[in-house]
Amino acid sequence: MFNIGPTELIVILLIALIVFGPKRLPEVGKTLGRSLQEFRRASNDLREELKRGIDEEPFGDAVPSGTPDSGKPASPPESGPEDAGTSG
Repeated sequence: MFNIGPTELIVILLIALIVFGPKRLPEVGKTLGRSLQEFRRASNDLREELKRGIDEEPFGDAVPSGTPDSGKPASPPESGPEDAGTSG
């Protein structure tokens, strides 16, 4: 995930120890771990929901699968008897 080597990890832990102190560091670690766990759970739930949405049938106004869409515009309505024989 992150390319953090052992040296960088030690520096990060030392800075956290200085900033938070030895008494609060375990509490901060637990809180951070729970936050990461909740974030992963939410992202997995979102991923599953998107997969289910993609796998479902398309909406009613969409072109059904297997029906070729010719891309032609709709043909104009045919002339009725009232249009016959009238010239400008």
